[in-house]
Amino acid sequence: MSKGKLYLVGIGPGDRDNMTFKAYRIIQECGVVVGYKKYTQLLRELEGEGQQEHLLQGKKVISSPMRDEEERCRKALDEALLGEKVALVSSGDAGIYGMAGIALQILEKEALTLEVEVVPGVTAASAAAALLGAPLMHDFAVISLSDLLTSWELIEKRLQQAGEGDFVVVIYNPRSKGRVTQVQRAQQILLDYRSAKTPVGIVRNAYRREGSKSITTLGQMPEQEMDMATIVIIGNSQSYVNGELFITPRGYPL
Repeated sequence: MSKGKLYLVGIGPGDRDNMTFKAYRIIQECGVVVGYKKYTQLLRELEGEGQQEHLLQGKKVISSPMRDEEERCRKALDEALLGEKVALVSSGDAGIYGMAGIALQILEKEALTLEVEVVPGVTAASAAAALLGAPLMHDFAVISLSDLLTSWELIEKRLQQAGEGDFVVVIYNPRSKGRVTQVQRAQQILLDYRSAKTPVGIVRNAYRREGSKSITTLGQMPEQEMDMATIVIIGNSQSYVNGELFITPRGYPL
Protein backbone atom coordinates (compact mmCIF):
# COMPACT_ATOMS: atom_id res chain seq x y z
CA MET A 1 0.00 0.00 0.00
CA SER A 2 1.32 3.45 -0.88
CA LYS A 3 2.01 5.87 1.94
CA GLY A 4 -0.80 8.37 2.41
CA LYS A 5 -0.49 12.02 3.31
CA LEU A 6 -2.91 14.63 4.59
CA TYR A 7 -2.68 18.19 3.31
CA LEU A 8 -4.53 20.87 5.25
CA VAL A 9 -5.12 23.37 2.47
CA GLY A 10 -6.24 26.98 2.64
CA ILE A 11 -7.94 27.80 -0.67
CA GLY A 12 -8.15 31.55 -0.10
CA PRO A 13 -11.34 33.60 -0.42
CA GLY A 14 -12.76 31.51 -3.26
CA ASP A 15 -11.41 32.66 -6.62
CA ARG A 16 -8.43 31.23 -8.47
CA ASP A 17 -6.51 34.53 -8.58
CA ASN A 18 -6.25 34.53 -4.78
CA MET A 19 -5.39 30.86 -4.34
CA THR A 20 -1.68 30.17 -3.92
CA PHE A 21 0.12 28.24 -6.65
CA LYS A 22 0.99 25.60 -4.09
CA ALA A 23 -2.60 25.13 -2.90
CA TYR A 24 -3.77 24.71 -6.49
CA ARG A 25 -0.97 22.25 -7.27
CA ILE A 26 -1.59 20.17 -4.12
CA ILE A 27 -5.29 19.84 -4.91
CA GLN A 28 -4.40 18.79 -8.46
CA GLU A 29 -2.09 16.09 -7.10
CA CYS A 30 -4.47 14.69 -4.47
CA GLY A 31 -6.84 11.85 -5.28
CA VAL A 32 -9.26 12.77 -2.49
CA VAL A 33 -10.60 16.22 -1.56
CA VAL A 34 -12.61 16.73 1.63
CA GLY A 35 -14.39 19.94 2.64
CA TYR A 36 -17.49 21.87 3.56
CA LYS A 37 -19.85 21.53 0.59
CA LYS A 38 -19.77 25.25 -0.25
CA TYR A 39 -15.97 25.15 -0.53
CA THR A 40 -15.89 22.05 -2.72
CA GLN A 41 -18.42 23.75 -4.99
CA LEU A 42 -16.11 26.79 -5.24
CA LEU A 43 -13.32 24.44 -6.34
CA ARG A 44 -15.54 22.91 -8.99
CA GLU A 45 -16.11 26.35 -10.45
CA LEU A 46 -12.40 27.16 -10.79
CA GLU A 47 -11.10 26.84 -14.34
CA GLY A 48 -7.64 27.35 -15.73
CA GLU A 49 -6.65 28.82 -19.08
CA GLY A 50 -7.58 26.38 -21.81
CA GLN A 51 -8.72 23.90 -19.17
CA GLN A 52 -11.98 22.12 -19.99
CA GLU A 53 -12.25 20.11 -16.79
CA HIS A 54 -12.82 21.57 -13.33
CA LEU A 55 -10.21 21.17 -10.59
CA LEU A 56 -12.02 18.26 -8.91
CA GLN A 57 -12.65 16.28 -12.10
CA GLY A 58 -11.91 12.58 -11.54
CA LYS A 59 -11.26 12.94 -7.80
CA LYS A 60 -13.10 11.42 -4.88
CA VAL A 61 -14.89 14.36 -3.26
CA ILE A 62 -16.25 14.11 0.27
CA SER A 63 -18.32 17.09 1.42
CA SER A 64 -20.59 17.77 4.37
CA PRO A 65 -22.71 20.56 5.83
CA MET A 66 -21.61 23.31 8.20
CA ARG A 67 -20.77 22.21 11.77
CA ASP A 68 -19.63 18.72 10.71
CA GLU A 69 -15.98 19.68 11.14
CA GLU A 70 -14.96 16.66 13.22
CA GLU A 71 -16.64 14.25 10.83
CA ARG A 72 -14.86 15.85 7.85
CA CYS A 73 -11.52 15.56 9.63
CA ARG A 74 -12.05 11.92 10.47
CA LYS A 75 -13.07 11.05 6.90
CA ALA A 76 -9.97 12.82 5.57
CA LEU A 77 -7.77 10.99 8.07
CA ASP A 78 -9.35 7.63 7.21
CA GLU A 79 -8.64 8.16 3.50
CA ALA A 80 -5.04 9.19 4.17
CA LEU A 81 -4.46 6.21 6.46
CA LEU A 82 -5.64 3.98 3.61
CA GLY A 83 -2.78 5.35 1.52
CA GLU A 84 -4.42 8.23 -0.31
CA LYS A 85 -3.10 11.74 -0.82
CA VAL A 86 -5.87 13.83 0.72
CA ALA A 87 -6.57 17.56 0.63
CA LEU A 88 -8.74 18.71 3.54
CA VAL A 89 -9.71 22.19 2.40
CA SER A 90 -10.69 25.33 4.29
CA SER A 91 -11.57 28.72 2.90
CA GLY A 92 -8.98 31.39 3.64
CA ASP A 93 -6.14 29.86 5.65
CA ALA A 94 -6.52 26.37 7.14
CA GLY A 95 -4.81 27.49 10.35
CA ILE A 96 -7.01 30.55 10.94
CA TYR A 97 -10.50 29.48 12.01
CA GLY A 98 -9.95 26.54 9.64
CA MET A 99 -9.54 22.78 9.82
CA ALA A 100 -5.84 22.51 10.69
CA GLY A 101 -6.22 22.70 14.46
CA ILE A 102 -8.92 20.08 14.87
CA ALA A 103 -7.17 17.67 12.47
CA LEU A 104 -3.90 17.92 14.38
CA GLN A 105 -5.70 17.51 17.71
CA ILE A 106 -7.41 14.32 16.52
CA LEU A 107 -4.06 12.97 15.32
CA GLU A 108 -2.57 13.72 18.74
CA LYS A 109 -5.48 12.33 20.74
CA GLU A 110 -5.60 9.06 18.82
CA ALA A 111 -1.81 8.73 18.47
CA LEU A 112 -2.07 8.29 14.71
CA THR A 113 1.08 8.15 12.59
CA LEU A 114 0.56 10.09 9.38
CA GLU A 115 2.48 12.64 7.36
CA VAL A 116 0.69 16.00 7.48
CA GLU A 117 1.41 19.30 5.79
CA VAL A 118 -0.35 22.62 6.33
CA VAL A 119 -0.64 24.68 3.13
CA PRO A 120 -1.29 28.37 3.88
CA GLY A 121 -3.86 30.50 2.11
CA VAL A 122 -5.03 34.10 1.85
CA THR A 123 -7.23 34.54 4.90
CA ALA A 124 -10.46 36.56 4.93
CA ALA A 125 -8.92 39.33 7.04
CA SER A 126 -6.19 40.10 4.52
CA ALA A 127 -8.54 39.69 1.54
CA ALA A 128 -11.03 42.15 3.05
CA ALA A 129 -8.26 44.55 3.99
CA ALA A 130 -6.92 44.58 0.42
CA LEU A 131 -10.35 45.48 -0.94
CA LEU A 132 -10.66 48.36 1.53
CA GLY A 133 -7.17 49.85 1.19
CA ALA A 134 -4.66 49.47 4.03
CA PRO A 135 -6.57 49.21 7.32
CA LEU A 136 -4.25 46.60 8.90
CA MET A 137 -0.97 48.49 8.62
CA HIS A 138 -0.51 48.51 12.40
CA ASP A 139 -1.19 46.05 15.23
CA PHE A 140 -4.57 44.37 15.03
CA ALA A 141 -6.68 41.75 16.78
CA VAL A 142 -8.91 39.17 15.12
CA ILE A 143 -12.03 38.20 17.08
CA SER A 144 -14.94 35.96 16.12
CA LEU A 145 -18.35 36.90 17.51
CA SER A 146 -19.58 33.31 17.23
CA ASP A 147 -20.17 31.90 20.71
CA LEU A 148 -20.66 28.29 19.57
CA LEU A 149 -17.18 27.29 20.75
CA THR A 150 -16.21 30.30 22.88
CA SER A 151 -18.22 31.80 25.74
CA TRP A 152 -19.70 35.23 25.12
CA GLU A 153 -18.17 36.40 28.39
CA LEU A 154 -14.70 35.66 27.01
CA ILE A 155 -15.50 37.29 23.67
CA GLU A 156 -16.55 40.48 25.48
CA LYS A 157 -13.33 40.42 27.50
CA ARG A 158 -11.27 40.15 24.32
CA LEU A 159 -13.16 43.06 22.74
CA GLN A 160 -12.54 45.18 25.84
CA GLN A 161 -8.83 44.39 25.82
CA ALA A 162 -8.53 45.10 22.10
CA GLY A 163 -10.29 48.40 22.64
CA GLU A 164 -8.09 49.34 25.56
CA GLY A 165 -4.97 48.48 23.56
CA ASP A 166 -6.13 50.61 20.60
CA PHE A 167 -5.86 47.65 18.24
CA VAL A 168 -7.54 47.67 14.86
CA VAL A 169 -10.20 44.99 15.32
CA VAL A 170 -11.12 42.44 12.66
CA ILE A 171 -14.42 40.73 13.37
CA TYR A 172 -15.29 37.34 11.89
CA ASN A 173 -18.84 35.91 12.05
CA PRO A 174 -20.47 39.22 13.04
CA ARG A 175 -24.07 38.13 12.55
CA SER A 176 -26.14 35.07 11.68
CA LYS A 177 -29.83 34.16 11.65
CA GLY A 178 -29.58 33.11 15.27
CA ARG A 179 -27.17 35.84 16.46
CA VAL A 180 -28.36 39.36 15.78
CA THR A 181 -27.38 41.40 18.86
CA GLN A 182 -23.71 40.54 19.31
CA VAL A 183 -22.40 43.08 16.81
CA GLN A 184 -24.32 45.84 18.60
CA ARG A 185 -22.76 44.77 21.89
CA ALA A 186 -19.33 44.79 20.25
CA GLN A 187 -19.99 48.35 19.12
CA GLN A 188 -21.00 49.41 22.64
CA ILE A 189 -17.79 47.95 24.10
CA LEU A 190 -15.51 49.62 21.55
CA LEU A 191 -17.29 52.98 21.91
CA ASP A 192 -15.87 53.09 25.44
CA TYR A 193 -12.40 53.39 23.88
CA ARG A 194 -12.81 55.19 20.55
CA SER A 195 -14.89 57.74 18.70
CA ALA A 196 -18.20 56.97 17.01
CA LYS A 197 -16.59 58.43 13.87
CA THR A 198 -13.96 55.66 13.78
CA PRO A 199 -13.95 54.16 10.25
CA VAL A 200 -15.33 50.66 9.79
CA GLY A 201 -14.98 48.58 6.65
CA ILE A 202 -17.51 45.87 5.82
CA VAL A 203 -16.71 43.23 3.20
CA ARG A 204 -19.06 40.42 2.24
CA ASN A 205 -17.91 37.42 0.19
CA ALA A 206 -14.50 38.91 -0.60
CA TYR A 207 -13.36 38.24 -4.19
CA ARG A 208 -16.43 36.19 -5.03
CA ARG A 209 -18.96 37.08 -7.72
CA GLU A 210 -21.54 38.13 -5.14
CA GLY A 211 -19.03 40.17 -3.11
CA SER A 212 -19.57 43.68 -1.81
CA LYS A 213 -17.74 46.26 0.29
CA SER A 214 -18.59 49.48 2.09
CA ILE A 215 -17.10 51.90 4.57
CA THR A 216 -19.11 53.29 7.46
CA THR A 217 -18.42 54.43 11.03
CA LEU A 218 -18.42 52.70 14.40
CA GLY A 219 -21.51 54.68 15.31
CA GLN A 220 -23.43 53.30 12.31
CA MET A 221 -21.91 49.82 12.22
CA PRO A 222 -24.84 47.73 13.59
CA GLU A 223 -27.20 49.11 10.95
CA GLN A 224 -25.22 47.59 8.08
CA GLU A 225 -26.01 44.32 6.31
CA MET A 226 -23.84 41.49 7.67
CA ASP A 227 -23.80 37.71 7.80
CA MET A 228 -21.41 34.83 8.44
CA ALA A 229 -19.58 35.58 5.18
CA THR A 230 -18.85 39.15 6.28
CA ILE A 231 -15.60 40.56 7.64
CA VAL A 232 -15.80 43.79 9.67
CA ILE A 233 -12.65 45.87 10.17
CA ILE A 234 -12.83 48.56 12.87
CA GLY A 235 -10.08 51.15 12.80
CA ASN A 236 -7.96 52.35 15.71
CA SER A 237 -7.70 55.92 16.96
CA GLN A 238 -5.43 56.89 14.05
CA SER A 239 -7.35 55.23 11.19
CA TYR A 240 -8.97 57.44 8.57
CA VAL A 241 -10.71 57.39 5.18
CA ASN A 242 -9.34 59.09 2.08
CA GLY A 243 -11.91 58.92 -0.70
CA GLU A 244 -12.74 55.21 -0.97
CA LEU A 245 -9.62 54.08 0.87
CA PHE A 246 -9.50 53.01 4.53
CA ILE A 247 -6.01 53.63 5.94
CA THR A 248 -4.35 52.95 9.27
CA PRO A 249 -0.98 54.76 9.52
CA ARG A 250 2.03 52.72 10.54
CA GLY A 251 3.74 55.80 11.98
CA TYR A 252 6.32 56.54 9.29
CA PRO A 253 7.51 60.19 9.35
CA LEU A 254 6.15 61.25 5.95
